[in-house]
Amino acid sequence: MPIFPLSHTLLFQGIADTETQAVLKCIGGQRKHYERGEHIFRVGEDIRTAGLVLCGTVHLIREDVWGNSHLLDSVPAGQTFCESYACTPQEPLMFSAVVAEEADVLFLDVGRVLTMCSSACAFHARLIRNLLAILARQNLQLTRKMEHITQKTTRKKLLSYLSFQAEREGSQAFRIPYNRQELADYLGVDRSAMSAELARMQREGILTCRRSQFTLTSLPDAASSPAPDREKFR
Repeated sequence: MPIFPLSHTLLFQGIADTETQAVLKCIGGQRKHYERGEHIFRVGEDIRTAGLVLCGTVHLIREDVWGNSHLLDSVPAGQTFCESYACTPQEPLMFSAVVAEEADVLFLDVGRVLTMCSSACAFHARLIRNLLAILARQNLQLTRKMEHITQKTTRKKLLSYLSFQAEREGSQAFRIPYNRQELADYLGVDRSAMSAELARMQREGILTCRRSQFTLTSLPDAASSPAPDREKFR
């Protein structure tokens, strides 16, 4: 499986490939391989390292005491996870990080990232700026998710999410990073109800979908108000 180039990640943006090894030595980077289904971090742990996915996919999953799980986010190759908790190690994790696809993860000691080394290397300052940018981006992602899941109906949640994906890709046709169950978990809806709603929207000509591939075929705002009788019983 190909490894995502560090220089192409947001965390290492602006740092030359020739400087990468020096950066990893400075901040104590360690690489580890995981098989599908393995836990990287578990809910309740106190952690001091953030993970950077080099290949594969990691899911962030909220698990309750009854064994129910809820997908919070999907982390593909090139992206980081658990930075906020690594910055505040006294806060126990509220979710687990689980490998969705066979993955290699680079672990970074965030305490060493945030503490300038004695040589005050230029790339270290750049790394700190990049980490702040990542934390800001995560805050925006949480805000967007709240916008989706606070919609009042399953249809409106779907259209909010799918409209955003279309806008981000700049195309009416796009692929989402979730399968049906994962999408239902992400939006906090029942999978059967969501699948039925997607089927209705396809019949109404609002969209077409096949697995994770979607195409919006009419304007979302024109389709965001289902018929009153359907809305009444949802």
